[in-house]
Amino acid sequence: MSKSLFRVVVFSTKNYDQTGLTEALGSFQDAAPIAFRFLSSRLSPSTAELAKDAEAVCVFVNDTVNREVLKVLHDNGIQLIALRCAGFNNVDLKAASELGITVARVPAYSPNAVGEFVAAQLLTLARKIHKAYNRVRENNFDLQGLVGIEVRGKKAGIVGTGKIGIATAKVLKGLGLELLGFDVYHNQEFIELGGQYLSLDDLLSKSDVVSLHCPLNETTKHLIRGETIAKMKSGAYLINTSRGALLDTQAVLDALYSGHIGALAMDVYEGEGDLFFEDRSGAIVHDPLLAKLQALPNVLVTGHQAFLTDVALRNIYNITIDNLSNFYYQKPLKNKVDPK
Repeated sequence: MSKSLFRVVVFSTKNYDQTGLTEALGSFQDAAPIAFRFLSSRLSPSTAELAKDAEAVCVFVNDTVNREVLKVLHDNGIQLIALRCAGFNNVDLKAASELGITVARVPAYSPNAVGEFVAAQLLTLARKIHKAYNRVRENNFDLQGLVGIEVRGKKAGIVGTGKIGIATAKVLKGLGLELLGFDVYHNQEFIELGGQYLSLDDLLSKSDVVSLHCPLNETTKHLIRGETIAKMKSGAYLINTSRGALLDTQAVLDALYSGHIGALAMDVYEGEGDLFFEDRSGAIVHDPLLAKLQALPNVLVTGHQAFLTDVALRNIYNITIDNLSNFYYQKPLKNKVDPK
């Protein structure tokens, strides 16, 4: 690429994204001459033309980067998709490769941020903190119905023992939980933590808490569905901070109604695309499934915030600037995502 201005359109921008990327660019040694254009709009077939006259786009988890969008981006001269997230299930990698568009991501921004959040979700449900908080705000200090459970000595099933799974395992071990794991690749670090690898069926049948930390792909979509839920230990807690479509949400709801799943914490949701990261407080949300989940006292729903810490955001912006600069200067792009 010639040493001219590198124009980057940033989609799905929040105030903290604009501030963070601008500050990271200013402090980054040997950064490319990047000119950001920040848009609050999500990337979609109807907004892809907004990337006209740029060389790269920077996108987030709920932006649509399918073949239709990629074709528009390609026709407008886009050469790079810079993801400011680890997951890339929203990108058609095959189409990007065919069109000659490079895709780069932020593979690990702060695994500990997610691990701590999982622990917070678990303890909130186990000790009914969410119920107590709402009760006390109404000056109701009655403890009836707030008897909790202690998590020490319980078995935690970690599905996916990559960097985030390991970080979660460390936090849960600190709380005194025994560690069970399932992954197609056995991580020696998990074994050194005292973790025991099992088949998925065995993990589900033995775990008091199941926490999901695997990518979303064809083999993991609806990993937790009627068939696998039936194998779970009755009354087990289920926590999902990875991708919403790992759950068959209707099947999980049915299991909550029956009591087979004891509690659910979900920071991601299969239908989150038009909801999460936006203020919908003044609107009627037409999502009966989500409404039913939110109405249950043993369900904790948050809006995809497990990653959202000062450390994680700083790492995301720094790695994104590094990805953009390496591409511009035609240096090795270690965070490039290739089609399988």
